[in-house]
Amino acid sequence: MKLLLTSAGWEENLKIREEFLKLTNKEPSKIVVLLITTATKKDKDWKHVKIRIKELGSIGINEKNIKIFSLNKKLKPSNLKCVDIIYVCGGNAFHYLDRMRKTGVDKEIKKLVKKGRGYFGVSAGSIVAGPRINIASVGMVISGDKNDIKLKNLTGLRLTNIIIYPHYSKEEETIKEFEKENRCKVLRLTDKQALLIRGKIKRIIK
Repeated sequence: MKLLLTSAGWEENLKIREEFLKLTNKEPSKIVVLLITTATKKDKDWKHVKIRIKELGSIGINEKNIKIFSLNKKLKPSNLKCVDIIYVCGGNAFHYLDRMRKTGVDKEIKKLVKKGRGYFGVSAGSIVAGPRINIASVGMVISGDKNDIKLKNLTGLRLTNIIIYPHYSKEEETIKEFEKENRCKVLRLTDKQALLIRGKIKRIIK
């Protein structure tokens, strides 16, 4: 299992970029990335997808090797061909999990990760990788996601048993209340940090 879970990708820490490239044993130009987003070309949020494509290109990944999958239709087997890294973008974690289930991509991600493919999460992409996503609604400094679709089953992909809170700042006190109420521990990640999991090895990139 190879997971790299972040708050904001490698925007503020280039060490994260280096670890991203280490998720495979390939040269950057040969890496195939499945970029998963809730946005479509008609949405205003598509600009963020363009930024991600530009970032990937800046580290040597060919645009033709970036397969974009918008979570608004069923996943085709051709979308998964030769994929090396699954890149799940940020957004509303409740929307992501709901659409992953409806499109069937949740099951495919689990299969690919089990086969040794890399998983790279940004914000919501990191939250959904965990055991549950209710942490997504927590936040006073940065407002948490709204469960406006009234998603009832909040079980995440369970790629890890670690609950991640992205975009953490010391001023955010609500996490302590969440831990107490849910009898759990939350890993707080700032925008400069990432959690790297390779098999049984876990470490914070900072």
